[in-house]
Amino acid sequence: MAKPASRNSGRSGGSSIFTGVLIGLIIGAVLAVGVALWVSGSNPFKFASPESAPAKPASAAPATPEAAPSFDFYKVLPGDAPSELPSAPDAAANPTLYYLQAGAFQNPADADNLKAQLAMLGVEAVIQASDQGDKGVFHRVRVGPFRAIDEVNRTRSLLTQNAIPATLVKEVPNSQETP
Repeated sequence: MAKPASRNSGRSGGSSIFTGVLIGLIIGAVLAVGVALWVSGSNPFKFASPESAPAKPASAAPATPEAAPSFDFYKVLPGDAPSELPSAPDAAANPTLYYLQAGAFQNPADADNLKAQLAMLGVEAVIQASDQGDKGVFHRVRVGPFRAIDEVNRTRSLLTQNAIPATLVKEVPNSQETP
């Protein structure tokens, strides 16, 4: 009987796999560099011809760097005089805002129910949580803001027709709050 051939005879397969991976990496790196040069538009093999190089004048004085611009803090700001105060804002710049508060609840589920009830009427409401210290957290259901009192009256009449009492809340923005 013939003796079976051993598997270890001849070349091992490990070195051919390593050689293939190495050749693949080299080809990939060369292609990546080529694509990068092609995309950037630069050609490292193109040499500048002596005719296109700018000629330096022999009698030119050494170049001095340009002076950096200097900034004076008080000259950069608007208004030249430091004692000048900004003009007072007009009353029209800070209009009064009106809200209708439909309820205040300690239970957030009650506030959500009222908000849903108002949404069914087509009125958009917002729930604001307010910590009242010893009394706990209250959840306010507010409608607004309104800029004109006519809008407030129309919305208030809609709420009273649907048996939802509302209280008018007037908010005057502080002129120091807005820049």
